[in-house]
Amino acid sequence: MTRPFAFSLSRAIDPRRGAPLYLQIVHALIHDIRSGRLTPGAALPSSRELAESLGVNRKTIVLAYDELVAQGWFTTHGTRGTFVSAELPETLPARREASADPRTPGFPFRATPNPSFVLAGKGLAIDDGLPDARLFSMDTLLRAYRDAGRRAARSGGLGYGDPRGNGELRRAIAAMLASHRGLIVDAEDVCITRGSQMGIFLAARILVAPGDAVLVEGLGYSAAREAFAAAGAEVIGARLDADGVDVEDVERLCRRHPVRALYVTPHHQFPTTVPLTPERRLRLLDLAAKFEFAILEDDYDHEFHFERQPLLPMASYAPGRVIYIGSMSKLLLPGLRIGYVVAPTPVARSMANAAAAVDRQGNALTELAVADLIDSGELRRHVRKARQIYAQRRDAFGELLSRSFGEAIGFRIPAGGLAFWTTFRDEATLDALERNAAAHGLRFLPSRCFAAPPQCGRGLRLGFGSLDADEAERVIARLRRAALAEPSLSC
Repeated sequence: MTRPFAFSLSRAIDPRRGAPLYLQIVHALIHDIRSGRLTPGAALPSSRELAESLGVNRKTIVLAYDELVAQGWFTTHGTRGTFVSAELPETLPARREASADPRTPGFPFRATPNPSFVLAGKGLAIDDGLPDARLFSMDTLLRAYRDAGRRAARSGGLGYGDPRGNGELRRAIAAMLASHRGLIVDAEDVCITRGSQMGIFLAARILVAPGDAVLVEGLGYSAAREAFAAAGAEVIGARLDADGVDVEDVERLCRRHPVRALYVTPHHQFPTTVPLTPERRLRLLDLAAKFEFAILEDDYDHEFHFERQPLLPMASYAPGRVIYIGSMSKLLLPGLRIGYVVAPTPVARSMANAAAAVDRQGNALTELAVADLIDSGELRRHVRKARQIYAQRRDAFGELLSRSFGEAIGFRIPAGGLAFWTTFRDEATLDALERNAAAHGLRFLPSRCFAAPPQCGRGLRLGFGSLDADEAERVIARLRRAALAEPSLSC
């Protein structure tokens, strides 16, 4: 007759899992011992008997038994058989219910909130303004990797290096910023990161102590707020209007709180897309000098500006007050995970030291390949081509929104960036859209994730850059169906 614990084993193992079958049996038997189902000294069935009851090869059971003997959970006594060890390799915890999930942590830990990203999953994703990875030539990228690999092999460039990042890439980025964004910096002022989010996190680590205040835009990037909160900061949202962050509110908050940093997205404000006016940029720099706080300027998509010559970054005329954060992921491919921070040399080095505590360095081969793309001019050629395509997609997306929703939504054509900010004249329409999105095969950032307390506000940030014409049609058709799924609503 099948023993009770053999039945429990049969439910705990599955040949379709990635783990070898004998290891699944090992883990299940250890769980049975720790839960009290198998007690010290208990006899185990023979390998043949257990193999037959589980429907597996006898060698699988032999491997499992041998592993458990080696770990000290089982002992063998010659021809008498195999037994649960009388002296187990660890102190047993208090007896748990036999049905307890062995994957449940047996120790306290601090749960972290889910990030506000459009993650992989079912349904059609509407991102928050990502580039279209299909626009960049894979042949060009593979050629850059191949050439970088050859150079690295000759020079020994694939070993451990500077935690600030590969020197060639840092020099290439410094030259690019000087030529196209007016930042007069050199490689010593550049720290390569694994995306702009890492740059924000590192800046928070070196700027903020528990109890300090960090100001952010009243509607903004939730992942940045989470990085500051993780450093112990009190994160406060400053008012936002049609010209960007309200500098009078920033000054008021500085007088009330020990502000150590202000995080802004002045070029294309996230999520509303509005640019910060030149007058307000200068006023923020004056406030930074007066109250001695750092400005974190997140310039995540500088190149994709469609109406006129973009304003120079704030860092270009006050480099000692600004930590400038940029991303190659938005220019090339998000999967490359290349971001960068530009700051005064000691600040850049301190950020690299903080990064080295958890990440010795980035991917040297990828960094060399991206340096080659910059130096060879491939990056600029790609940007010129992509900007034209994105401008066409922007205009077409705006027309689709107007035609599909009419007066039900409010938006303006963004001067730059790869997303629209849409607000709803009746919040019941937005509520219905979000409630019905999954049923209509849609995923997007929730409308409430942008507001930074004490500020409030809702809207949807709808990325258009990664959608071709057919995809954009499908997305907006589904959005409309989701909004109209309840008869009382109309657009």
